[in-house]
Amino acid sequence: MKTILRIFSYLGKYPKLATAQLLCAIVMTLMLLAFPIITGRVKREVIDDGAIGLLLPYIIIVFVAFFARDFFNYLRILINNTFEQKAVYDLRSELYNKLQNLRLKWFDERRTGDIMTRVAEDVPQMERVMIDGIEQGLIAALQIIAVSIFLFTRSPILALSALAPIPLLILGAWLYTRHAAARYRIVRKATGEMNAALHDNIAGIRQIKSYAAENEEHAAFNETSAKVSTANLRVMKAWALYSPSMSFFNSIGYTLVLGVGAWEIHHGRMGSDVLLEFFTIIWALYEPMGRLHQLNQMTQSSRAAAERVFSILDEANEPHAHDGKPLKLPVRGHVQFTNLNFSYSAKQTLTNITIEAKPGQTIALVGSSGAGKSTIVNLLCRFYEYEDGSITIDGTELNTTNKTSLRSAIGYVTQDPFLFNNSVRENLYLAQRDATDEALWSALSSANAESFVRALPEGLDTVVGERGVKLSGGERQRLSIARALLKNPPILLLDEATASVDSETEILIQEALDRLMESRTAFVIAHRLSTIRDADVIHVLDKGQIIETGTHRELLAMGGKYTRLSKQSFLADK
Repeated sequence: MKTILRIFSYLGKYPKLATAQLLCAIVMTLMLLAFPIITGRVKREVIDDGAIGLLLPYIIIVFVAFFARDFFNYLRILINNTFEQKAVYDLRSELYNKLQNLRLKWFDERRTGDIMTRVAEDVPQMERVMIDGIEQGLIAALQIIAVSIFLFTRSPILALSALAPIPLLILGAWLYTRHAAARYRIVRKATGEMNAALHDNIAGIRQIKSYAAENEEHAAFNETSAKVSTANLRVMKAWALYSPSMSFFNSIGYTLVLGVGAWEIHHGRMGSDVLLEFFTIIWALYEPMGRLHQLNQMTQSSRAAAERVFSILDEANEPHAHDGKPLKLPVRGHVQFTNLNFSYSAKQTLTNITIEAKPGQTIALVGSSGAGKSTIVNLLCRFYEYEDGSITIDGTELNTTNKTSLRSAIGYVTQDPFLFNNSVRENLYLAQRDATDEALWSALSSANAESFVRALPEGLDTVVGERGVKLSGGERQRLSIARALLKNPPILLLDEATASVDSETEILIQEALDRLMESRTAFVIAHRLSTIRDADVIHVLDKGQIIETGTHRELLAMGGKYTRLSKQSFLADK
């Protein structure tokens, strides 16, 4: 119940819309009672007493009542959809904002496809209970109350007969609901796993095809899909028993009303007009009960979906981007790591890291895979939070710094640059939203990217495809460098920026990087000597520790780890 109440809490921001909807629902419910009341009068006054002159006025009253009922229902539906779409918009906005503010470590531990399922499928499941919960639940409750009151005013004994199945209906609903949430949780979890597998397969389609693994991956997907089918079938089996049972219990009420009504008329304790009134309105007692059964099913499904959505909303945020003090301007780029220790989990990742990068210096980080190079860069961006040791920029401690200010001072170029499925222009705007075309072309020129962008079908407005798939690896990398140039940051992070390109492209990228690093403090992670031989200081890492420090010549003279890496393809000089 706590979860369901939390879902409906999103409706509390719009009391005027809620009040208007309630008034419309009350009016249309009252109009519903006009037909049985007029039907009874027609039976008594027109048919039995022969007052045929009253027939037309009564017919007009019924017609007006039906029109008013449907008109207010029209208003209620409009208000209802406006009301709930505002609430759903708020929920989606809050969820997206939450995802933007979660720690990167949270994303490291979850599959993208499952996160997408929570946003794309679980939120709409919650939306259904907000929309139909109000529309069906409110109207059904008002209708049951209004009809029950009317029935008791006409004949208490018939009203009790009509309501006799209520205990059975409550028992059936309780039995169904008792295990429904668990069944729907299994469905939502299985759906998340299936979508995660689908996302992975689509993202890795080139690898699947290159290894001719289509049949194996198809079989693996079918396995996850079968779990969804099995879970849904369990839900449907329970519903297949529940829904007809509720319908049967309703029929008990119809039968009792018929039997008791006939008995009362036979013994002269009730007129036939009362029984006629009952049979013209009793459907309006059982029909909303049927809607409440469907709402019960929907509520259980929404509850399971809401638990998955709220589990995201309840996660701890990373420290707010605007918390802390900004870096002092202008940022000189004096970066210091002092006795820094860090671990992602129980395993120590970095141990006693001490590095100094003076303004304008290039610091190279070298080591085998898993040595901790990228972790140092991630900590400098505050993608992860350190607790032991110190990192400062121009003397300001990083974990007390405003993240927006910090990241505005850093340009980050990765080995596999990410481009959005948008135009070249929009991808560059990520660095500077108000950049002029002249500034864009200048950045592209400095990144050795101007010629290929001008050759694209629509130039700056050419859509590059998902993750930049319509461009080559070298072209994507040069666009990434152009984006960093446009940002014009005082501190630059290069994470193996030339690791996956051919020699000719590497020359173009290296020229662009040289321009990019000019007069900036740069941290360079590289696997090629050509990228780091001119670095001011090179730090060699192994198992999270710095084991050697010096210039290229100094390290070669030591004859240690750096020398061995230099002789291997790991630091091949192309």
